[in-house]
Amino acid sequence: MGGMVDDGAVTRQGDWYGLDLSGQTYVKHTFIDTDWTEVTNQGASFDECTFANVKFNASRHVGAGFTNCTFNQCTFFDTRFTDCKMVGSAFQKSTFALFEVVGGDWSFVGLPGLDLRKAMFDGVRMREVDLTGTRLEEAKLTACDLSGAQWQRAKLMKADLRASDLTSLDPHTVEFAGARINAEQAVVIATALGLAVS
Repeated sequence: MGGMVDDGAVTRQGDWYGLDLSGQTYVKHTFIDTDWTEVTNQGASFDECTFANVKFNASRHVGAGFTNCTFNQCTFFDTRFTDCKMVGSAFQKSTFALFEVVGGDWSFVGLPGLDLRKAMFDGVRMREVDLTGTRLEEAKLTACDLSGAQWQRAKLMKADLRASDLTSLDPHTVEFAGARINAEQAVVIATALGLAVS
């Protein structure tokens, strides 16, 4: 498979099980009730696409772009994104388990209210990401650029936040008992709580 897919096309109830989407380009394409289980994707580009009830189970995405896309009621089980660009995309009513993100740019991504317990984000650029009300208990958010992130009502109990930028986190508005942070982050949190660190 290769090349450009026409703008505005719709794929409905497609069986894409195990397909290799490497090198594909999709613009304003809509995927409805499509099975992407075990799809491999090296460097494909999706811009302003809509994914509705798409199964991404056991799929692998490396160096791909999903910019300004919408994911609604999708399933991400054992899904991995490596060095992908997801800028401006929004996730709604989707489910995640064994979900891993390594590297890449997830700035301005919307993840509000989702259940991302035990998910892993490592070394990801996540500037101004929306984590409002997101469940992140026991999740890993390590070495991430979370500057400007929206954290209100996020649940971070026992999350691993080490080496991430927490400057926008207001500890009064989140639940973070047992979360792991390093010494530098502790100073940031203490200052946000109004404590004098010396």
